[in-house]
Amino acid sequence: MKSKFGTAPVFFTAISTILGAVMFLRFGYALGNVGFLGTVAIILIGHAVTIPTAMAIAEIATNQKVEGGGEYYILSRSFGLVIGSSIGIALFLSQAISVAFYIIAFSESFSGLIDYINARYPNLHPIAKWFLSKKQTLSIPALLILTSIVLTKGADLGVKALYVVVATLTVSMVAFFLGTPTANAPASFEFNAMVADHDSFFMVFAIIFPAFTGMTAGVGLSGDLQDPGKSIPLGTLAGTLSGMVIYFFIAYKLTTSASPQELADTSRLVMADIAQQGYWLIPLGLAAATISSALGSLMVAPRTLQAIAKDRLFPTVRINSWLSMGRGKNKEPYNASLITISIAIVFIFMGGLDVVAEIISMFFMVTYGALCLISFLQHFAADPSYRPTFRSRWYISLFGAFACFGLMFFINALYAVMALVFMGMFYVLVSQYNPDKNNMAVIFQGAIFQLSRQLRVFLQKTDKEQNQSWRPSVVCISRSSFERYAAFDLMRWISQKYGFGTYIHLIDGYLSKENNHKAKTSKERLIKMAESNHSNLYIDTLISPSFTSAVAQVIQLPGVSGKENNLLMFEFSKHQTQDLTNLIDNYKLIKAVDFDVITLGSAEKGFGFRQRIHIWITSNDYENANLMILLAYIIAGHKEWNESHIHIFAIYPEETCSAEKDRLYELIYEGKLPISKNDIKVIPQKNNIDTKRIIEKESRDADLTIIGYRKEALKNKGQAIFEGYEHIGNTLFVSAAKDTVIK
Repeated sequence: MKSKFGTAPVFFTAISTILGAVMFLRFGYALGNVGFLGTVAIILIGHAVTIPTAMAIAEIATNQKVEGGGEYYILSRSFGLVIGSSIGIALFLSQAISVAFYIIAFSESFSGLIDYINARYPNLHPIAKWFLSKKQTLSIPALLILTSIVLTKGADLGVKALYVVVATLTVSMVAFFLGTPTANAPASFEFNAMVADHDSFFMVFAIIFPAFTGMTAGVGLSGDLQDPGKSIPLGTLAGTLSGMVIYFFIAYKLTTSASPQELADTSRLVMADIAQQGYWLIPLGLAAATISSALGSLMVAPRTLQAIAKDRLFPTVRINSWLSMGRGKNKEPYNASLITISIAIVFIFMGGLDVVAEIISMFFMVTYGALCLISFLQHFAADPSYRPTFRSRWYISLFGAFACFGLMFFINALYAVMALVFMGMFYVLVSQYNPDKNNMAVIFQGAIFQLSRQLRVFLQKTDKEQNQSWRPSVVCISRSSFERYAAFDLMRWISQKYGFGTYIHLIDGYLSKENNHKAKTSKERLIKMAESNHSNLYIDTLISPSFTSAVAQVIQLPGVSGKENNLLMFEFSKHQTQDLTNLIDNYKLIKAVDFDVITLGSAEKGFGFRQRIHIWITSNDYENANLMILLAYIIAGHKEWNESHIHIFAIYPEETCSAEKDRLYELIYEGKLPISKNDIKVIPQKNNIDTKRIIEKESRDADLTIIGYRKEALKNKGQAIFEGYEHIGNTLFVSAAKDTVIK
């Protein structure tokens, strides 16, 4: 059915909630305990939270259609369903508990009547006196009557009732401002008058803050509005600013009309003593304000819960279906209303206006902080699709977010922690039952994109790597990603902590619709592989008609880290030579850019138990030694190799063995590498023994063997350099472009 409400219900819901229970019952208490200046400070600090939030809501609402669920809809469509629902359930609880808060306050409006009855009829039956002494005597019937109206007549009647309520509230406020001072009122205005034994500033702030939290009450009607993008900004901002101005006037009127002792007395309704005909108009205004606030919360809270259930975020299908079910032509949230009422009844029996106020403040603070954070992230992300007709400022939204989360702990640190823990538990629960929805929200992607862009530009401009130690920025090309996983594993180990890795799956052929679809499918498969291993790899695919053109493209790619790639990785199977032939044929092209090159030879035994890494150093490839040691150290630093040991084997002429061993000891010591002296073995070189046979004997049980080679040797011997190691496990062949420094 077409929504039919305009801007007025949003404004009236907000202003009648702002000018509500706390204003009538606790505003005098604030003035009596912290004085006029302290109260002004409370108003300003409170609105330092609410105004940025109102501006954030206005901004978001003018950019996107805000559907049913109001604030929850904004949160879930910005942060993603899982995070959004975690905040949304806290929002629902704050709205449901607010019903109890306003109903308890509503019963306070009858305190004068009850006092009159007790004084007029002193001989009442003890049971009657007991019932009159309990606030629940009025609270529970009031809640049930209000509920029956909402459930039978729906939001339509509730919105119509708002006009009557606001009119009554207006009359009572006019009577208050036309009122006369009490007999004990101060002769002159005092900025800092307060009682001697006064409460602390933040204790008073904690009790008063709920007075400012009603500005988003009308947002929950978003699903019933003709034009949410217009009505929500106008109604919300008008209600917030109007409420702030009225509070300043109320603070001034109370300060000049009653003594600090009268103001601080929470057992009396001091506004009734000041107002014209206050003995009945102020209680009537209090009743109107609190019942309208309760009515607004009772309309909004079930719609929030219904919206969460419609997104299928609760654990079972039955729960989601039952809570999302609506009745009547307007699909009123009947079942969600029953849950709301049940929660309200529990908190009504708990009683204590001040305690309930602190609880709902925690959940509202989280919601307001999240809304401000959304606005800030949208500004930071600079998404061209974000084009609101009303714009806040990023620094206002950021300030609002920090203010919300900071004030939570100032108000009540224990309640703040409990609220955050509760939302964390709900997040874990929702994530467990909705793994398909647990993805990074678009708003975070945009912010991360901007941050990454700025960092990459910064790194390129500063060019600090010239003065830093070597860090791998490796790019791998493989056409056998789904046949052999060794290269993929090695890449994620190298890039997990110390380096940056780009894994490129090569698809042979020309760019076509079919190959493009194949590339996208392969990329999705590889991303899922990376996610399942919690790797930090950047995944991409490349369609190329030849290996040569593929290499030419890849070696010119910019690094994902913002610095140039410095390490190129290839892989081949020891039982297949085609990939190895491609590598040798293009080696001259590869060396044109002075990349360090590593080539992984995959064996059937793979990486074994991931416990032993063997490094082989010879006099013919000494310039590779440092790079080989650093790569071994980086790989061993991965958690999957946490039980590994690095062993260094050096083959040198017999007359230099002692000197080379000392040199290796010094290198390991100065580099603070986790390699024991006992793990270094120098083997005398003998002319009649093939080096490959020595390696095969010593490393047959190694899980990774690292061997160096020089480009000159590759030019002369070709493919033979990589052959002859079929009986050992995976082998990594390393060729450094230049000597790598170990710092």
